[in-house]
Amino acid sequence: MTSKTETEQKAAAAEALGYEQARDELIEVVRRLEAGGTSLEESLALWERGEELAKVCRRRLEGARARLDAALAEEAGTKGEGEGED
Repeated sequence: MTSKTETEQKAAAAEALGYEQARDELIEVVRRLEAGGTSLEESLALWERGEELAKVCRRRLEGARARLDAALAEEAGTKGEGEGED
């Protein structure tokens, strides 16, 4: 198994990835797991990496959704302020 600091370093490295990079690496991890032929230790390491990458993707998507929601709310507020001022 990996030490806590090594695990934390890997998680931090995953967080530095953009959405597309994390998604592409996650696809590769899944492909390797589905193909089989890896030892139990390798499979566990791949699974852990996949979990990290999935969290990164989820956070990136949640952040994008929040930005979109904020932009839509701002747009709706701007439209609402301009109504009835003719």
